[in-house]
Amino acid sequence: MRTYIEKYPYLTIIILWWFVFLSHLGTLYPNIMEARNFVTAREMITEGNWILTTMDGLPRYEKPPLPTWLTAFSGELFGLENIAALRFPSALITLVLLLFIYTLSRKLTHNKSYALLTTLIAGTSFYIIFAGRNGTWDIYAHAFMLMGIYYLFQFFQENAKRYVYALAAGLFIGLSFMSKGPVSHYALLLPFLISYGIVYKFQGFKKKCLPLLFMVFIIVILSSWWAIYIYINDTADATRIATKESSRWLGYELKPFYYYWSFFTQSGVWTIPAFIGLLYPYLKTRVSNLKAYKFVLLWTLLAVVLLSIIPTKKSRYLLPVLIPLAFTVGFYIEYLVKNFSSLTSKWEKCPIYFNFGLIASIGLAFPLGGYLYFGGKLDGYYLFYTLSSIALFGTGIFIWYHLVKQKMALVFYGTVAFIMFTINLGFPLSNALLGNPSYNTISKLKYSNVPVYVYEGMAPELIWDYGKISTRKSKAQLLSGPDSLAIGVLTYYTDEKNKLDFLKEKFSIQYKETFDLNAMDSTKRAYKSRLRADYYVLSKKP
Repeated sequence: MRTYIEKYPYLTIIILWWFVFLSHLGTLYPNIMEARNFVTAREMITEGNWILTTMDGLPRYEKPPLPTWLTAFSGELFGLENIAALRFPSALITLVLLLFIYTLSRKLTHNKSYALLTTLIAGTSFYIIFAGRNGTWDIYAHAFMLMGIYYLFQFFQENAKRYVYALAAGLFIGLSFMSKGPVSHYALLLPFLISYGIVYKFQGFKKKCLPLLFMVFIIVILSSWWAIYIYINDTADATRIATKESSRWLGYELKPFYYYWSFFTQSGVWTIPAFIGLLYPYLKTRVSNLKAYKFVLLWTLLAVVLLSIIPTKKSRYLLPVLIPLAFTVGFYIEYLVKNFSSLTSKWEKCPIYFNFGLIASIGLAFPLGGYLYFGGKLDGYYLFYTLSSIALFGTGIFIWYHLVKQKMALVFYGTVAFIMFTINLGFPLSNALLGNPSYNTISKLKYSNVPVYVYEGMAPELIWDYGKISTRKSKAQLLSGPDSLAIGVLTYYTDEKNKLDFLKEKFSIQYKETFDLNAMDSTKRAYKSRLRADYYVLSKKP
């Protein structure tokens, strides 16, 4: 098995991608970030707002439009109601990211085995999986940036094809900006440049000055044209949104400097190997390529430090760190594959037995544990439960057996398979935990026989479910009285049903129903009140 996996690395990567990133893409309802992006993509198609982008009819210039364009194209091709189709471009760009991780790590070390290990680690890291399966824009920015970094590395290393590498690097770095602004430039490119300068040095630059200027020119053009266009054509809104977005980086979601110091835990099943992979004094005499290891380790740590400097912090902002971290962990896993059976120190072996033994034990416990956990909620899901139980139990045996035999390569591949089976077979079981008796879609109002207005706004998920641009009315506009004898009014949900009493002199007010998009019932912690909206029908008094 190991021979075939390593003989056909690209096929191995594609199979991993199919199982992890393509399976059950449409299972979960869009989250708040996806809803914003999907609404913007829908309005590109329905309203023609391809450059002056909107959300619910209002300007939305917070993020550049490249990922939204790709999502809109996919939606137009496969259907805007097809959630899997809207998420497919994110999954596809993740495949590109994995392929370039393999290519860059191979170019860095000239070691195919290390390159494959690194790529499989990246493809099974928690936050990369999360980003690659969601219709959010972070994965595009970092995927395009890594592509640019690959060609930039070639540009620095080679004396031939300087303009070709400069063109490619400039193009992809510019496309990264067109995906989410300068986020990846700061979190991925800047630490790469610093690390490269320290470890590899910038040499022979006299002959590369003109190609470098050419690269910078391409980056500037691609990064600035959209911002210039919206500023010229919608100066007031562009200025307002730019000011708001700038302030968010300094005064929103403030966290202490050390908030990201547990970043290695975001790699999921690789948490312990990731921590050990950061221990330079331990690994400096053990890795196969010390210079490359220094480079990727420094790249990882600098990315964390630079992100820590920014006051605004969220755990999902660690996504770019997981890319160089995978390169770093790859060196440690490669060392284990080659040397684990000959290690004599229990301090070297115990963390590995614990990490992979725990994963294997979870697989062995899943059939019973899963049955007890899901209980009577498995009706309709017994097929996936049965297949998951067989696959995870079998994988648990496989990992434990080869762990005892000290065959670390097969332990590693068994762990990758564990993640693949968990998502491909176990992911649908998440729906068994859902179930909200009050679930009520707002989309039916799209075809209401009375005009429907929104008072006080709606959550992005509700806007997406509504299916079209809403008509918003202020208190004064409602008081001035619409022409229709009867209207519908949507408001934020509250326990009080008298929020429209200011209209009772002009209208007869009848509460009709509450729309609720929560997948879980109100007893669960994940239940969100913002996913509810009250609906009233108002009739003019004679």
